[in-house]
Amino acid sequence: MTPHDIHRQSVYQSSMLADPVHIGRRLLPVVAVLSLPTVVVLLVLATQGWLDVGPALAGCAVTVSLLAVALRPTLRELAEIARYARVLGRGEPPPQPQPITGTGSDMMVALRQVVRAWHDQRDELSAALKFHEALFDDLPSPIFLIDAQRRVVRCNRAAEEIFGRQPPGRDLTGSLRVPDLLETLDRVLAEGSGDEVEFSQPSPDDRQFRAMIRRLASPGADGTVAILALHDISAMKRIEQMRADFVANASHELRTPLAALLGFIETLRGPARDDAEARDRFLAIMQEQGERMSRLIADLLTLSRIELQEYARPEGHADIAAVLKRVVSSQQLAAVQRRMELVLDIAEPLPPLYGQEEDLEQIFQNLVDNALKYGRDGTSVTISARPAEPQSLDGRPMVAVAVIDQGEGIARQHLPRLTERFFRVDTARSRRLGGTGLGLAIVKHLVNRHRGQLSIDSREGVGSSFTVSLPAKIN
Repeated sequence: MTPHDIHRQSVYQSSMLADPVHIGRRLLPVVAVLSLPTVVVLLVLATQGWLDVGPALAGCAVTVSLLAVALRPTLRELAEIARYARVLGRGEPPPQPQPITGTGSDMMVALRQVVRAWHDQRDELSAALKFHEALFDDLPSPIFLIDAQRRVVRCNRAAEEIFGRQPPGRDLTGSLRVPDLLETLDRVLAEGSGDEVEFSQPSPDDRQFRAMIRRLASPGADGTVAILALHDISAMKRIEQMRADFVANASHELRTPLAALLGFIETLRGPARDDAEARDRFLAIMQEQGERMSRLIADLLTLSRIELQEYARPEGHADIAAVLKRVVSSQQLAAVQRRMELVLDIAEPLPPLYGQEEDLEQIFQNLVDNALKYGRDGTSVTISARPAEPQSLDGRPMVAVAVIDQGEGIARQHLPRLTERFFRVDTARSRRLGGTGLGLAIVKHLVNRHRGQLSIDSREGVGSSFTVSLPAKIN
């Protein structure tokens, strides 16, 4: 109960139950009417001499007093009932009644029971209203309540966080200047139907929403006639765009070597049919293009398999030192051909890692292969393994493996996109070196599957560092 209610209750009860003047004004006419017959009889007896004047007057006084005493509680209760009725008639909540003790008339006990029930129902409705208001505010999607004039009656917290505070009565165009959305809303308000529309909200991250508009069967007490709910579909749209780009890029990557193969085959069957030198040269190029297609298809199949298993954490554990030694051994020939040196720096002993050795080997094979491709000739590639600092957020120990090259480096604006499929900083050089554009995408998904982290740092003219942090097995 608010302080205002307590004050109003105390004033009400004091004026109703403790005002003798008010009760007296109501009591005197009633007592006078009820005691009149007795007084008349006593006066007649006194005038006829059958009764002395003194006893007659005393009898009148006793009659009036007894009636006053007898009627006072009844009039008091009737006054209380009348005041309750006037308060309820004005639509105001009556003050909390005194506890029901079983004393008093049946009428007053019944009235107090009714008022007590009224207060209980009011408290239940108030609690339910607060719960639904809190639920409305905590809904994750932005929601607007709209009146018949397209004004905002109310919106939830999610809507205010995205579109700013919405003063009641403000036209929706103040927050959403989207012609398609406003046109759809006007149509729903006019026709009494429901509809959906998608739109983009200009912002630094270019968010996209699906708006669902429904008109209520009957207007709300606050004037609400329609609900506008917004669902953020930005992530879904980005995934759709990535899939479209993937299909387009994969088609392009396959079409290029395939076109070369078909062109050389046609040449060999025609003008170069009897040219042995051209035939040998063309067959070498055809083999190179076929191997490129084979690598691309293998990487696509690998990426597809990894994505299917990405949310299934691998079982078992792996010796990271042994994995890195095998990777360095398998890449030695490529390093010699580039006159580069592979430097393995392991801070032993390192704890075993959660995961499968084949997957971990593929992660570092790809990273070392990239370092050899894009590092400068005659430089070194360092593969270091250390306990990670700091550890993971849940306190689990981590091992950090860094692959560091001394290449040309990568511009900072390209770093966030390096793990996208088919993204290349230098497309021509990547294709010339035999890259498919999927190596770092495979690394990212394998690291995610092992609940690890991939960080990339690069300085133009100095080189790049790819660091993979993986959780260690706890004994």
